[in-house]
This record gives sequence, structure tokens and C-alpha cells, in this order.
Amino acid sequence: MNRSGADRRSIVSGWIANLPAPIAALNRFSITRYLLASVVSLAFDVALFMVLVAFMVDPGWASAAGYSAGIVVHWFISSSYVFPGKERGGAALHLQRLGFIGTAILGLGITVSVVSGLSSAGVQPVIAKAAAVAVSFFAVYLTRKYGVFR
Repeated sequence: MNRSGADRRSIVSGWIANLPAPIAALNRFSITRYLLASVVSLAFDVALFMVLVAFMVDPGWASAAGYSAGIVVHWFISSSYVFPGKERGGAALHLQRLGFIGTAILGLGITVSVVSGLSSAGVQPVIAKAAAVAVSFFAVYLTRKYGVFR
């Protein structure tokens, strides 16, 4: 079953409408929707990162793999929920996807650099990952809001 972006938005909107009013009101702001999307994609990212680190994969490579998995999840959430009505069709959609991929590469570069740098400085991989998440979150959000989904 292939659902359109409008179908996904209506499902999510129905779920949000059932939340308590103060929480549902936060849905008005793209930063809170983006934060929710980021939390969901971060769960995928960190889960894969932790599994790979447990299997003795280099923390830099593990962060790259985890971040890449999170990118896919984030695209689906961002295009259908975070920036509703901003998804384009045809050639514009392809340009939007390229912009999203470009910002993902920016975030990936920030993440791998921070995790690799801090890990080689002796910081625990989980702490290094947390620092990378904070830095890349704001850099990527601002780039997507004002560039990709404007």
C-alpha cells in the first residue's frame, strides 16, 4: 500500500489532535516537529551506533552508519510531517531531495568529525556521539528550514 504525503500527514495530525492541548499546541512550530522527527531518527541512529560499537567497529565508522540510517528515517518524517506542504513534485522534488542529501552530508561530516576527534582524545564513544548530536542538530535544522524546505 503506497500512501501519499497527504495521507501520512492526516494520520499524524489525527494522532496529534488527541494529545493534551498544551502538547498539541507545540505542533504549530516547525522546530518542535523537527525535534520530534530528530528524536525518532536519532533512536535508529544510536541503536545502530551502539550495536556496531559493541561489535568493536571503529566509533567513527559506527557513527557514519548510524547517522546514515537516521537520514532515511528523517527524510520520510521531514517531508511529510515537519515541513507539510513544502514537498514539491517533478524536478523540484529531485532538487529538494538533493538539498536534503546535501544537508545530511553536512550533518554526517559534523558527526563523524566530532565523534572521531573526541574518541581519539579519550572521550567515551557515547559521550562523543551526544556532543555530535547537539552540534549537528542545529546546523542541519537551520540549513533545511531556510534552504531545503523554504
